[in-house]
Amino acid sequence: MCVPGCMELVHERLSRRGFFIRGTTALGAAAAYAAMPRSPSFAAEPKSFSKVVDLTHALWPEFPTYFGKPQVEVEVLFTYAEHKFNMKKWSVVEHTGTHMDAPIHFSADGQDASEVPIENLVVPLVVIDIAARAEENPDAQVTPDDIRAFEAAHGPLPDGCCVAMYSGWEKHLRSDKFRNADADGVMHFPGFHVEAVQMLMSEGRNVVGIAVDTLSLDFGPSKDFATHYAWLPTNRWGLENVANLGTLPPVGATLVAGTPKFQGATGGPSRLIALV
Repeated sequence: MCVPGCMELVHERLSRRGFFIRGTTALGAAAAYAAMPRSPSFAAEPKSFSKVVDLTHALWPEFPTYFGKPQVEVEVLFTYAEHKFNMKKWSVVEHTGTHMDAPIHFSADGQDASEVPIENLVVPLVVIDIAARAEENPDAQVTPDDIRAFEAAHGPLPDGCCVAMYSGWEKHLRSDKFRNADADGVMHFPGFHVEAVQMLMSEGRNVVGIAVDTLSLDFGPSKDFATHYAWLPTNRWGLENVANLGTLPPVGATLVAGTPKFQGATGGPSRLIALV
């Protein structure tokens, strides 16, 4: 699935050699404006890509969910054997499978899924790898130190980018460990620390989205959804249950987010790809 206008935007940003690189961030404006995500600018010099990576898990009725109960129902309406065509009815809770969290998900008046600017859905993708730490500690989080170390190694975050956490957690997708609930029902899986997302909104950084390979932007034991509440009300979006992040380079990929365009939607299952 690709949102309406998505392909036109991709074509606009592709030359015969590939994707346009990102331009530099505009000169500073008022402090309140600077805190909001800005649509990235593009330079004319093209950047080629040679591989397309699917970042989307196939959705099935028993896909693990945050609340632990199935959120997908499928009803067969027509079959080829009887009607000479196939059709099914899918009933899906918005926040199921590989999906988007729109700003309205955790705010009173943020953008719904249909209102997110399409320019903010085709963006540079960077991947912060905490898999080794998550292997030792399922409650590992992306912290400000991780961001500083990433920038020291790879330079400033690209203008208008999405910052993804790779924890390696997708290997548990078809087992109970994906939720990893303890005897008290508290889940344990990695996520973004609230101080990390606050850092992504400061010091001149222009980050439009964050992504995780787990069930939530917040780590499993969170009781206050601090990361959701800090990030989404600023009209930035999130992606959860993202696949194959471990196959991507730390920098250099471009995310194409085929998110739903349903009026009023707080999010929804999405088809995500990376161009490398």
